[in-house]
Amino acid sequence: MTTDAPLFSIITVTKDNLKGFLATRESIEAQSCKNYEWIVIDGNSSDGTKDILPAGAVSEDDQGLYHAMNKGIARARGDYLLFLNAGDTLADMDILATLGRAAKEQPDFIYGDSLETGGTYKKARPHDKAAWGMFTHHQAMLYRRERIGGLRYDTGYKIAADYDFTARFLKGELSVHYIPTAICVFETGGISQRHMTSGRTEQFRARKSHGMQPWMNMAVFAGQTAAAAIKRLSPGIYALSNCWI
Repeated sequence: MTTDAPLFSIITVTKDNLKGFLATRESIEAQSCKNYEWIVIDGNSSDGTKDILPAGAVSEDDQGLYHAMNKGIARARGDYLLFLNAGDTLADMDILATLGRAAKEQPDFIYGDSLETGGTYKKARPHDKAAWGMFTHHQAMLYRRERIGGLRYDTGYKIAADYDFTARFLKGELSVHYIPTAICVFETGGISQRHMTSGRTEQFRARKSHGMQPWMNMAVFAGQTAAAAIKRLSPGIYALSNCWI
């Protein structure tokens, strides 16, 4: 790890979500570990967010969520990148300290479980199941900056670029550390959950571009569609099943 850079770069993308931004800020500032930089990319908000942005924040028109996240990557100096968008929060005040202990071995990728607003606990699947879709929330994943290199989010995807980014990042030989605890509290109701059908279609396209066999890709898509139906018709059963879609 570098000695003149923070351990973590927390990248927050926001636009016209003042309430969510305040919650995210409070969560970050409450951390017992202060070895981080907070990079804020604001999409030229008009709801008062610009008045409370931290020093060095960017506030300008952009081409969408993933374009803004790419801006964050370009500005990051930390050893590990964590994407925590407005409305999402860290699970507790010591989670960065917990992640810091995991980072001592310098793994290429760190991930853990998640909480969702409303109290649902989502246990991560093994990372080697990435071909079957997201295995935990994106906000519960940390990427070693040196390993990212020139990798960026594909802005051709509107919903599934985080899945595509993670699947490409995990290709090849790399070291991975799983933490069996919640890293984030994911704010439900975002674009990926409001447009699940489009998200599954984009994931299908991403898996195809990654070389997955057509029959397997169709099987994954069918499984995700079934899980989405369970979530819609019986949220309690969905929560107990710990499905990821």
